[in-house]
Amino acid sequence: MSKLKVAVGFLATFTAGVALATAAQARDLTVVSWGGAYQEAQKKVYFEPFKKAGTPMNDESWDGGIGVLRAKVQGGAATWDVVQVESEELAVGCEEGLFETMEFNRIGGEQAYLPQTVDACGVGAIVYDFVLGYDKDKLKDAPKSWADFFDTTKYPGKRGLRQGAKTTLEIALMADGVAPKDVYKVLGTEEGLERAFKKLDTIKNDIVWWKAGAQPPQLLASGEVAMTSVYNGRIDAANKAEKKNFGMVWNGALYTIDSWVILKGSPNKEAAYKFLDFVGKAENQAKLSENIAYGTSNKDAPSKLAPAVLKDLPTAPDNMKNAVEISVPFWLENIDRLTERFNKWAAK
Repeated sequence: MSKLKVAVGFLATFTAGVALATAAQARDLTVVSWGGAYQEAQKKVYFEPFKKAGTPMNDESWDGGIGVLRAKVQGGAATWDVVQVESEELAVGCEEGLFETMEFNRIGGEQAYLPQTVDACGVGAIVYDFVLGYDKDKLKDAPKSWADFFDTTKYPGKRGLRQGAKTTLEIALMADGVAPKDVYKVLGTEEGLERAFKKLDTIKNDIVWWKAGAQPPQLLASGEVAMTSVYNGRIDAANKAEKKNFGMVWNGALYTIDSWVILKGSPNKEAAYKFLDFVGKAENQAKLSENIAYGTSNKDAPSKLAPAVLKDLPTAPDNMKNAVEISVPFWLENIDRLTERFNKWAAK
């Protein structure tokens, strides 16, 4: 090959490489959340104001799962940059190197956030609960506990539950009389596990499984279920935006924290940190709580909220009285085993 051909070939390869790199860098920031009323609230108070401030971005939604994030990152062509993840996904993804190390000095410093929401790979987005939801117009005698949820004689009708072992087994044990503070102690034994599945057997034919957070309010609105497990904010949003008359039971609520992460190798790290800094500010988090009743991660956000808003948040003292935190260590250790057993049980 002549020197000229070599030079032309090198130039072509170099040009193509530059073009690919430029294309990758040219992609707008993409933020991924959980869809439905929650993401609509985020669009209103986070995404649209952030874009107006000068940084182009897109938003998408997903239904969770560490496998999705592995495929995105390990496939080498991730089209997502910032993703809102559940606590187990945060822990597993961090251990597997799927996320960038969080640089808190670029988003206000660790001291700006509640300690429970500070992680090497992520920063807290919201505190939220799984609660028992129902339609007040259809159930005049309000349910008071998960025991009522399983009582299809007193409260006839189908029941909505999130498809999967996590939260379903905890709810079954509380319905069977286990105190919230003892749920994981009991669930960690074979006897406790048998007890949970035996309780689920009692309503198995009445269960309607849901996967996405937008579904439970829809199931209630259509009358397909009499009660459902549901994210507390979705009930609040349906009442505010659609003038529904849904109620929720805080007794036995299961609470947890979602976090923002930046996917490893994101070509939009600068824009990602701009976004996280924006949504981490107290005044912006307070606006989110005003639009959908989820708790905040910034320490100063509650001071910017009216008492009427604060009392409906998962973090309100009255709402925390008999709530239980979803155990990340328990599910990291048991998720595969219990998911397999749950799927076999559900398929019978």
